[in-house]
Amino acid sequence: MSNVFDVLEERGFIEQITHEKEVKELFSKESVPFYIGFDPTADSLHVGHFISLMVASYMQKYGHKPIILIGGGTAVIGDPSGKTDMRKMLSKEEINHNVENFKKQISKFLSFEGENAAIIVNNADWLLDLNYIEFMRNIGVHFSINKMLAAECYKQRLEKGLTFFELGYMLMQSYDFLYLYEHYGCKLQLGGNDQWSNIIGGVELIRKIGKDDSFGLTFKLLTTKEGKKMGKTEKGALWLDASKTSPYEFYQYWRNIDDADVKKVLSLLTFLPMDEVNRLSSLEGSEINEAKKVAAYEITKIIHGKEEAKKACEAANNLFNGSGVSDNMPTTKIDSCDVSLLDLLVKINFAPSKSQAKILISQGGISINDEKIDNINYVLSKKDFKDGFLIIKKGKKNYHKIEMVEK
Repeated sequence: MSNVFDVLEERGFIEQITHEKEVKELFSKESVPFYIGFDPTADSLHVGHFISLMVASYMQKYGHKPIILIGGGTAVIGDPSGKTDMRKMLSKEEINHNVENFKKQISKFLSFEGENAAIIVNNADWLLDLNYIEFMRNIGVHFSINKMLAAECYKQRLEKGLTFFELGYMLMQSYDFLYLYEHYGCKLQLGGNDQWSNIIGGVELIRKIGKDDSFGLTFKLLTTKEGKKMGKTEKGALWLDASKTSPYEFYQYWRNIDDADVKKVLSLLTFLPMDEVNRLSSLEGSEINEAKKVAAYEITKIIHGKEEAKKACEAANNLFNGSGVSDNMPTTKIDSCDVSLLDLLVKINFAPSKSQAKILISQGGISINDEKIDNINYVLSKKDFKDGFLIIKKGKKNYHKIEMVEK
């Protein structure tokens, strides 16, 4: 396929688009500068950002120029989209630290060299020094409050209270598009479907000042068959930073996805050809596990590289085949063997609380060295440690190594 629109459509990325015919024609005629924005509200990107990066990667592979906008300015406000409470406001120092981390992770998806090299810009460079009166006179005049409050990104915040500070987020994001349009020739804004209202704001702002070549496109959010966001674990978000989510944990998450989500994951989060995606996702019964292994390996390879993906795969195979313990599995070190099992389950995030840990044990969900534990008052002892470690298993797929550290 020569048109990236067809590729994105075939793989199931596209959700909504402002001017489909014009965008498709534009893609086939010229290299299109486009932008995707990331607010640096954490020190790492997570799985929720994965699709944005994959779309940007496909766009670049087909000759279009990525502009990665880091929201160093808008992060001071915080995007209210999908939130019921106002976000914590970060200091400039925190934001700058997060921006540097993002750059390293984004480079795994995009090239910053060559004819259509990606660039990274920070909207703090133009937003933080804006003159309020001038901005409202030139930009704010184009926005209807009635229309803004009807947007999905603000609706759910109205019940608890929407601050004027947050209301300004749409204006800021729309101004970003205008700024990039005027200074970088950017014609297209991309984002998750929860950004539709904000993207429309930018497209319409540019058109209201007399231009007719601004466009917007949203892609699907990464959700399970039940509609819940993927990438949530008992520890919280599934991070792209190996120090926050280990390659093994990352691999295991994708290895354990539901059968019904295999095709979506292979289509959206890997670069495998669609013929192979269709073949793997059509497997049935126990064979579908092979498709999950491929998905887990391919996704982990993109984020952590071939070596770490291979190690994670081998570690998982060793555990599931009962052929030994892997050095790559999640490990916690303790300096005393006299530890309550309840406390340990909470410590290693197998349970969010002691009460949940009790339920887990009483339902037969916990094993130590392959022996099921049914005593909620169980305390570890020296006999549990063989060669200085033990293995705790939760259910059939979650393993954790506990090492005894000599005092």
